[in-house]
Amino acid sequence: MAAASASDVTNVVSGQQPGLSHVAIIMDGNGRWAKARGLPRAAGHERGVEALRRTVEAAGEIGIRYLTVFSFSTENWRRPAAEVNALFGLLKAYVQRDLARLTREGVRIRIIGQREGLPADVAALVDKAERTTADNSKFFLTIAFNYGGREEIARAARRMALAVEAGELKPDEIDETRLGHFLDTDMLPDPDLLIRTSGEYRLSNFLLWQCAYAELVFMDVLWPDFDRASLEEALAKYQERERRFGAVSPGAY
Repeated sequence: MAAASASDVTNVVSGQQPGLSHVAIIMDGNGRWAKARGLPRAAGHERGVEALRRTVEAAGEIGIRYLTVFSFSTENWRRPAAEVNALFGLLKAYVQRDLARLTREGVRIRIIGQREGLPADVAALVDKAERTTADNSKFFLTIAFNYGGREEIARAARRMALAVEAGELKPDEIDETRLGHFLDTDMLPDPDLLIRTSGEYRLSNFLLWQCAYAELVFMDVLWPDFDRASLEEALAKYQERERRFGAVSPGAY
């Protein structure tokens, strides 16, 4: 199949090709980027924040409405304390520096994942970002921070069990749609496209429920080098896919 053109990328988002409104990204490769340059891992994470800024801007300009990025997993607590603290600091720096601008530009910020265990100042800033942008609806930026897909599903199951115990929900009312309302991503559409950078080929416990039918694109580029051209390359690959959702292609029989 011929490579998709720039107009094809625009058509993917506009609906002239199979619709795309939600892109999820596993931002991977900060440490390797830094190591290749003889820099500390923290420098890679700092450059990763710049890549996030570029990607949010590019996604909005292209016409994507929903962007969800994997910033810090529940498993990342196993990393050295200095690196964990640096990641917390970068989230704070990103929100503090960009919140006013994102608010003006109509971006709504959501942070998904566990709030328990976060430093008080980080939790307070997360709450502030969500409150400040709560009325925005032009672009939806969701940051998965202290997040794990299995843990999210387990939390949803506990909340449903409590609702059943309280008489608010009957067991036979539980289906895929109802469970989805108990997930952190309630009110978001499922991702159409999941991108992972750095050449790794795994989901790493990210949006396991939500990405059941997402198209997966794995890219060799390290996250700090990700830019608009990288995003457009991923969108072009998406355009080449045929999304059947378990059905068959038209004319297959």
